[in-house]
Amino acid sequence: MPLEPTLHKAAEEVERGDLASVLRARQRLVGLVASYPDRLDLRERLAQVYRLLGDAAQAGRWSYLAEARDEAEVAAFERAYRTPLARLRAMNWTSGEAGASTATARERLVALRAAANEQLRAELSVADDRDSSWGTNALVLVGLVIVLLCFVVGAVTLVMWAYRWFAG
Repeated sequence: MPLEPTLHKAAEEVERGDLASVLRARQRLVGLVASYPDRLDLRERLAQVYRLLGDAAQAGRWSYLAEARDEAEVAAFERAYRTPLARLRAMNWTSGEAGASTATARERLVALRAAANEQLRAELSVADDRDSSWGTNALVLVGLVIVLLCFVVGAVTLVMWAYRWFAG
């Protein structure tokens, strides 16, 4: 269904106000946001539906880039998605900061991306060195040599047995 008729249908369902209709409206808007992830107006409509449903974390998620947002919802979103990287992924923003239609959205995306980059740098700096010591490498080499010798001895034994069996 095209964008405008879907928005109209979702608005009608929200106006009805019963739970089933609001849930259908939510599903329609989720589909639209998935199709048009960089449209701030769709994100705000989805946030409004989540407010009706009482889901503050999701309302904060979808209104995160809005000019006017409820800080309690943003705090709920940040509690639900504890790290900047998780928040950035949850935003599902595809076109980078330049694709944001407002300065506020661009600033928030830049700040979120900077925090996510800082988180990644911190995780990489504390990651243990995956390279093994020379002693460990030497033990692995000795083990491989022993396995190779066992293979060669077994192969020679098999060939000698087969030769004796056929030679009679």
